[in-house]
Amino acid sequence: MKLLLISLVAGTLGAGYWYNRYVSGPEPVVAVHQGALPAQTALTPTPRQAFTPTTRKGYWNPDVVGDFTLPSTKVITFHGAGRNLHVDQDWSKLFRRGFSSVDKSRMSPDEFRSPWNQKPAGWTSRLKPSQRALTIGQGYMADPPFNISWSRAGDNAPGTWYVRPWGDQEYKNSISWAMQELSGECENFGDCPPDKRLATYGQIYFDIENEGLSNPLNRQEQANLYVFMMKTIRQWISPYTLVGSIAPVPHNSFGYSRARDYTAGHDWLWSMPAKQTDISKQRGMPDDIVGKSYADFADFQMPGTYYLFPEFDYSITHNDDGSRHWLAALLGEQEVNMKLSPKKRIAWQWLFNTQSSDFPNSEKAKNAAPPAVAEGMAVFYWFTGAYGVLFWDDANELKPDQPTPQDVNQQGLGNDRVYACYEHYIHGLWRLFKHHGDLFNGQEKYLNEQTECSVDGGKTWLKYNANQLKTNNLPFVRAIVNGNQILVSATQPYGKTGEKKQIMLRYIEDGYQFYTTINLTGDEIYLGRATMPKAAGARKKA
Repeated sequence: MKLLLISLVAGTLGAGYWYNRYVSGPEPVVAVHQGALPAQTALTPTPRQAFTPTTRKGYWNPDVVGDFTLPSTKVITFHGAGRNLHVDQDWSKLFRRGFSSVDKSRMSPDEFRSPWNQKPAGWTSRLKPSQRALTIGQGYMADPPFNISWSRAGDNAPGTWYVRPWGDQEYKNSISWAMQELSGECENFGDCPPDKRLATYGQIYFDIENEGLSNPLNRQEQANLYVFMMKTIRQWISPYTLVGSIAPVPHNSFGYSRARDYTAGHDWLWSMPAKQTDISKQRGMPDDIVGKSYADFADFQMPGTYYLFPEFDYSITHNDDGSRHWLAALLGEQEVNMKLSPKKRIAWQWLFNTQSSDFPNSEKAKNAAPPAVAEGMAVFYWFTGAYGVLFWDDANELKPDQPTPQDVNQQGLGNDRVYACYEHYIHGLWRLFKHHGDLFNGQEKYLNEQTECSVDGGKTWLKYNANQLKTNNLPFVRAIVNGNQILVSATQPYGKTGEKKQIMLRYIEDGYQFYTTINLTGDEIYLGRATMPKAAGARKKA
């Protein structure tokens, strides 16, 4: 029966379908409809807010949209650029533009205490714990007072101390002490528990990026340290603090959304159990972590990828299995990893290209995400059932309207960028959560690649993953169902100006019979909602 359905749909999708059929990993789900289609129900398009994107360098305008808040079931941490542009006028502005927490590096002096930023006795930060986040980079452990070189080079794992012996003058040069000192972070906010110092952040993100090894013989030592680090930090954080790391993840597709990613197993560092080696116990590794993995102690996983310039390039094709494609990467990383681990997912998102000399025009982080990409990142990502985002930038404070730097290496960076992409991003958040935040109440159902669509007027119905949509050059459609409400996002990635696409969607589960048609223009990010009609009787799926 499967071969029959594939042969029936092959003519509709074109000759290229057969090639893509065999490189797309899991076989697509294809159903043939017989008889007349049921009546359709129109989607109500979500409003857009008209605004003129900024052309100023070193600036972005948070007021391109009005106030809205993120649903309490989601988190977005601001680790971006330019909070200084408006924090003095309205410190809470970001929290009314979709963000739920601010990284410590983006906090204003009014929001935390430090040795060079003293506060009076009894002072407490205006930021609630849920509004605070901390990103721990390589330097925290690699620099004084800890001087743990492993933080910058994973192959140094065999010489790294877990716990130093009592009385050792180098006691700070250990993972245990580095984690313990994080407990003092509550002093920065004036809300240490009365009985024990514990860090009072909503989220803590490790960003040490030392997971790569040149010597595979160091894998066990590397896994041991990651397990110990994650277990130990839990002793020094508040019960409500969530902790995770940019790596490891169950599987890293590196932004390619290839067919083979859908059949991949766990990356070794995510799941390798701790085990004593010939030299680990003498460096203080405790037996109580033996048999445990990094995944046993992380609260969330962080699958996702920064884009390179090819993902922003509308002049090239993006439909080969190995092509870089902004939306296939965005969705594919989530589709793959949600099946490998049930843990909450928080992705890093950056609206400029990451640096790489291996890709065209990517040697510097100078290219902003095109408008539809920036808006689409803020919309489509949330249709995967993800829990959160760490919104990142390599720039922090911005100073608008600066002259072009004399140093060519600084041109197109920092204050020399135009940050209109931020405006498109928060516009996407506003469209989604201002108008549909009620659907994200914990009762919603994310269809992901079970979203069922037709590109031939309803004759055949397809359920495709992101790779299959990419390689067949089809419009991307994803849906969320909550009770009798259905929310739909759709786009034709890289669509040309004025280009028209039409696609049908149906949902015929849970007693509903919903059919609709979506018309797309160019690369627009479509968002629509409808109340689904009940099926007449217990109809069987065609």
